[in-house]
Amino acid sequence: MTAIDRLLTIMQTLRDPARGCPWDREQTFASIATYTLEETYEVLDAIQREDFDDLRGELGDLLFQVVFYAQLGAEQQRFDFDDICHAISDKLERRHPHIFGDEKAENAQAVLRNWEAIKQRERVEKSQHSALDDIPKALPALMRAHKIQKRCSSVGFDWDSLGPVLDKVHEEIDEVMHEAQQAVIDNDKLEEEIGDLLFATVNLSRHLGSKAEVALQKANDKFERRFREVEAIVAQQGLTPAQATLAQMEAAWQQVKAGEKKR
Repeated sequence: MTAIDRLLTIMQTLRDPARGCPWDREQTFASIATYTLEETYEVLDAIQREDFDDLRGELGDLLFQVVFYAQLGAEQQRFDFDDICHAISDKLERRHPHIFGDEKAENAQAVLRNWEAIKQRERVEKSQHSALDDIPKALPALMRAHKIQKRCSSVGFDWDSLGPVLDKVHEEIDEVMHEAQQAVIDNDKLEEEIGDLLFATVNLSRHLGSKAEVALQKANDKFERRFREVEAIVAQQGLTPAQATLAQMEAAWQQVKAGEKKR
C-alpha cells in the first residue's frame, strides 16, 4: 500500500457510518474550513521558523485537510482524490505551455506574463469578465489588497512611477487626520479613511517590491521580540509592565534597540 493510499484508507475509516469516529462523521465542508486555514498558518509558521521537522508534520496536517475534502466529495458523488489530482495536473500543464506545449518563455517575467494571459482566458471561459472576479474574499485583507492591485496593474491600471504612489499615501494620511480632528467624529467615515490609508500603503509596498502581508508579519515579530525583552528588563526592576511608567518602558525599549545595533 502506498503512503497516499494508506492515508485515504484511514480517512475512509474515520468517516465510516458504522465504525468511524463520531467527530469526523459529523464534519462538513463548511465545518472543517476553519481548520484548513489554521493548518495553513501553522505550515507558514514552521517555514518562517525554519523548523523542517515540524514542517513535515504540519504539511501532513494540511494534506489531511485535502483528503478530508476529497472524502466528503466522494460521499456526495461530486469528486474524489483522483479528480483533485487530475484537476491540478491539467491546470499545471495548461498554464505551462512553454514546458508542455510549443510556446516560448525565456525568463521568469515571460512566464508570469503568459500565466496571467492564460488565467484571463480561463476567466472569460467561466463568464468571469472582470479582472478581479476570481480573487477570494476570504484572503487576509493585506494579501487581498496586494492581489487586487497586482491584477489591476496587469491590465494597465497602475501608476508607472513611485512619486504618485507616495503622494497618495500622504493624501490618505491627511484625510485620516482630518476626520480624526473633527469636533464630532464620524466613526464610519474615519474607519473608511483608515482603510484607504492601509490600501495606499499596500500599494506603496507593492511598488517597492515587497508584500505588505509578509512585511507586517516581520514587523509583528520584531515588536513582539522587543516587547518581551522590555518585560524582562522591567521585571529586573521588580515591576510588571502594568506597574511601570511609560517613561520606564520607553527607556527599556531604547535599551533593547541599542542592544540590537551592537549585535
